[in-house]
Amino acid sequence: MFAELLARLTRPATEPLPETEARQALAALLVRAARSDGAYAHSEGTRIDRILAARYGLSPFEAPRLRAEAEALEEHAPDTVRFTRAIKDAVPYEDRESVVEALWEVVLADGVRDHEEDAFLRLAANLLGVNDRDSALARRRVETRKE
Repeated sequence: MFAELLARLTRPATEPLPETEARQALAALLVRAARSDGAYAHSEGTRIDRILAARYGLSPFEAPRLRAEAEALEEHAPDTVRFTRAIKDAVPYEDRESVVEALWEVVLADGVRDHEEDAFLRLAANLLGVNDRDSALARRRVETRKE
């Protein structure tokens, strides 16, 4: 299952990914963000579940199941480019900004911001085609909600 999805992510984009695969790509990107500092906190997993449930209208049982699939997919994916390219090809700029905001939500969920997470977010935002200013604004929106 994962090999086929990874193969689709590496092919040149001739058409957007089907909805199910786009969900998996976003979920895997969120997991990769959570793992970027080497510590995958429970609060980050819970935040991923909430983001997936809100974005896709998933039940409290479906969101953790999608996250579990994404965790396995993320382990097998060699790099971040595959996930970001799939999202960039399928999602308009404004929605990609919300993806970056979701990534900030995940990395800030544990209350600790470190240089590995910052580096990951800079890379992911760039690969998604979201500029530094919009990424910083997304981070501020997340930080403001947490206060």
